[in-house]
Amino acid sequence: MLNYIWTGLIVTSLVFAGASDARDLVLDPYRNGSALPVVLDFPEGYDPDVREQSVEIRIDPEAYGRLYGTAARPQASYQGRLVQGDAGQVLRFDARASLPEPLATIATVSRSNDQELQGVLVRFGPHGPAPSDSQMTAAGAVRFEPVRFVKLSAISAAALDFAGTAAEIALGLIGVLALFLGMMKIAEAAGIIHVLVRLVRPVLRPLFPDIPANHPALGMIALNLTANVLGLGNAATPFGIRAMEELQTLNPARDTATNAMVTFLAVNTASVQLVPPVLLIALMGLQINQLIFPIIATTTVSLVVAIVASRLYQRLRAVRASDPQRADSAVGSTPPRS
Repeated sequence: MLNYIWTGLIVTSLVFAGASDARDLVLDPYRNGSALPVVLDFPEGYDPDVREQSVEIRIDPEAYGRLYGTAARPQASYQGRLVQGDAGQVLRFDARASLPEPLATIATVSRSNDQELQGVLVRFGPHGPAPSDSQMTAAGAVRFEPVRFVKLSAISAAALDFAGTAAEIALGLIGVLALFLGMMKIAEAAGIIHVLVRLVRPVLRPLFPDIPANHPALGMIALNLTANVLGLGNAATPFGIRAMEELQTLNPARDTATNAMVTFLAVNTASVQLVPPVLLIALMGLQINQLIFPIIATTTVSLVVAIVASRLYQRLRAVRASDPQRADSAVGSTPPRS
């Protein structure tokens, strides 16, 4: 089901991105092919034989507003470089420059390997008196690369980035899963899981009445909830996987979740956290103390809502009809035909 939801979200985002890019092609907010007037100040003087020299770039706010049809205004000046290349004179803005829109979006396309906004000078000539005798000032116009399909490109780049992130997370979980699954195997062989089941049975039995009293699924559920309460999300993952595997042994259907599975998923997702997550502590340090009470309060409320919602969901007629355990008991009670 989640695959269909993600596919629908991706398709919907692509449709909206395509419509937005089609509008940009018609309205041309980036003024593809047009040149932006600039004034260049050379603090050390201009030398046409030097391949690269520093320059201060000034953009007239009025000219910028007329060209791009925007109320955003550029800074008074930007630091940059003028580079002599095969394509002519290339003007590069400093990579740390704070650029207004739409110049900031243009920079994502028209940039050098050093992440600098760059464009080709199409006009270059003297511009009035220089601020000082040792400085030369020139007027010019810079033309940037055409900008098209911004939204579609952004979605494609984000999809690739998050695909790489998902692979990194999956690889990072291998060690955690191996460690805690191995510890669970040892605990199960030593009888610790069965002792834990007896301890948590009075608490978990009302939530999971369909699970037999001494079934190891109760122990795995207890370990998962304990890890979540203590903020150990990485440890809770293998416990949750093992709990679902144990619950599946009680499930007569392979493709339909039982009521116990639904309840466990809801409780696991909205589990109470008495200790903030380890990652949040690492990011915020002592400032996490300000969030302890809100975390406990919100997770407690979310747990109550999750339990109530799962109970109400299980009472729906369609859900009760599709319950695999209910269907299995009904089949078992039906006398065979002669």
